[in-house]
Amino acid sequence: MSALTDALGDVAGKRVLVRSDLNVPLVGTPPNLGIGDDGRIRASVPTIKALSEAGARVVVMAHLGRPKGEPDPQYSLRPVATRLGELLGTPVFFATDTVGESARSVVDALEEGEVALLENVRFNAGETSQDDDERGAFADQLAALGDVFVSDGFGVVHRKQASVYDVAQRLPHAMGELVRTEIDVLRSLTEDPQRPYVVVLGGSKVSDKLAVIDNLLGKADQLLIGGGMVFTFLKAGGHEVGQSLLEEDQVEACRGYLASAKERGVEILLPTDILVAPEFKADAPASTVPADAMPADQIGLDIGPESAQAFAAAIKQAHTVFWNGPMGVFEFDAFSSGTRAVAQALTEVDGLSVVGGGDSAAAVRQLGFADDAFGHISTGGGASLEYLEGKNLPGIDVLD
Repeated sequence: MSALTDALGDVAGKRVLVRSDLNVPLVGTPPNLGIGDDGRIRASVPTIKALSEAGARVVVMAHLGRPKGEPDPQYSLRPVATRLGELLGTPVFFATDTVGESARSVVDALEEGEVALLENVRFNAGETSQDDDERGAFADQLAALGDVFVSDGFGVVHRKQASVYDVAQRLPHAMGELVRTEIDVLRSLTEDPQRPYVVVLGGSKVSDKLAVIDNLLGKADQLLIGGGMVFTFLKAGGHEVGQSLLEEDQVEACRGYLASAKERGVEILLPTDILVAPEFKADAPASTVPADAMPADQIGLDIGPESAQAFAAAIKQAHTVFWNGPMGVFEFDAFSSGTRAVAQALTEVDGLSVVGGGDSAAAVRQLGFADDAFGHISTGGGASLEYLEGKNLPGIDVLD
């Protein structure tokens, strides 16, 4: 924590407003909500704990889900406060509003070393407002609850929102260790990666990854393409894809990437076989077909075993690997093998292996892999992608 404490100085007795990313999946229904995956909560603990141990009065703010600018019980952070307290080993006081009477009284009552969590910042329309004045007015209310600000929610630094961007303009501020680690890892992927450098991209839509592909074609040695997005690439190569997910409007873009990669000497590795089924169901009968001979009445739901083996071999020989997006419908056991093979290969990389947040992080945990089996699991899928696209991240720029 030296970088953080150096930036903030002595925090004993100060109210330190921490923007964390606690946007975790919940299970159940109000009031009986539980945590589906506490990975982001665990990732937030080191900064909060260090500030608490330094004597700060820690006030954590975060969002959960996409409420429409007003309170919604299904998006309450109350169960998160309980889990955070368990991980910290100390009670976390919970404010039932964000900047109202409960928030002010909870914060005022904090003793040195104690921690409080405010209710979902997105219960206030000012958090995500596109109007600078409305967003700024909410930021003023948040800033009134703290003496200094720590930005530690990497999953939101690509958003120009009140608790991420505007509060940093109103208080002395510093970058939390989670955000600092994320940025250091991403820089190692873009500025001087150890080679061979392999990028593995999956997920449902190629349109979500266009800018990443565009930027990384000049940096990576190999791009491995799986998931639903692969069918648009296969179509660009002249193959039929049956009933599989297809973005017709992106076929020409994929054709261009295939040509550009060839010119640059970058290999785009596509699956040679596909696991298909007649319908999108967990218990649908699966069969393996060649990628260039998909039946018209079948849906591709995973890369095939031959492709999984080839992808794993490419990953294992690399010294730097970035992976974002599952290879198939990993939520269905019958179609999780491709994603499992990629995850396993990443654990065997002699170098830096990075799981790029989002569905990839959810997949490795659901499939039973430990977080420490990988070099780094990002807490921000969207933020990671935007950084790799070469975009500026408002929540980072404002700290500079």
